[in-house]
Amino acid sequence: MLNVGLIGYGAIGQDIASYFQDYLKEFSRLKGILVRSPDKLRNFPQEECIITNQTDEFFSNKYDVIIEAAGHQALETYGVQALSTGAHLIIVSVGALRDEHLLQSLKETANANQSKLIIPSAAIGGLDRITAASVGRLDSVTLTTRKPPQAWRGTFVEDKIDLAALVEPVCVFEGNANESARLFPESVNVSAALSLAGHGFNETKVKVYADPTIEKNKHEVRAVGDFGSITLEVQNTPFPENPKSSYIVSMSVIKALNNLFSPIVIGI
Repeated sequence: MLNVGLIGYGAIGQDIASYFQDYLKEFSRLKGILVRSPDKLRNFPQEECIITNQTDEFFSNKYDVIIEAAGHQALETYGVQALSTGAHLIIVSVGALRDEHLLQSLKETANANQSKLIIPSAAIGGLDRITAASVGRLDSVTLTTRKPPQAWRGTFVEDKIDLAALVEPVCVFEGNANESARLFPESVNVSAALSLAGHGFNETKVKVYADPTIEKNKHEVRAVGDFGSITLEVQNTPFPENPKSSYIVSMSVIKALNNLFSPIVIGI
């Protein structure tokens, strides 16, 4: 039985927690949640789960796995501490790893404590193939992300264009994954995951669109190299309360957790 801790209880964190009620109950249990406002979880159904905003109380539990689902700052604040306990750390906020110092600190802490930093596929597909392809030469890796206008509210895009008046797709960013991860900390974490899988942050090319003609979040990956080529498009159903993210993100976290206890592991 795996003991699991969860950092963050927004749309993704809530969806992750829901899987412990049924899908995961035979193999793992949610033992602690670190959250800003514990009172909001007063009716949380799992009595054995500690819900706290106190870091020391949360980490006093002995976890086998800790899941981060609280944003870049949370990973920067708690990532090293989580790995230093010997727990594996599954992260959602992959874009924070554009910070080379943070990435190196997490690697060193994981090595020193025989733990792993686990990056799930989240909103994108094909990371297994890109990672395998990076064993040889990769000539190019590109990502095109399209999301409906409501997904860009609360970002700098809202200041750049009139989202309510949008009638056709508009490219709001074109550059590399380093910049896209910085500009869109919630919306384009996929560019960071793709970069780590293959070509690196500076060499992975990214285009981002606000697109009023679609209802789902779309990501298209193209890569060419010694392995051949891949073109892959995924369409993700967004959370109604947080259209920047999608249901598949929490599903991929559960899949990564499942890999830790399953006798058969597929697609890595």
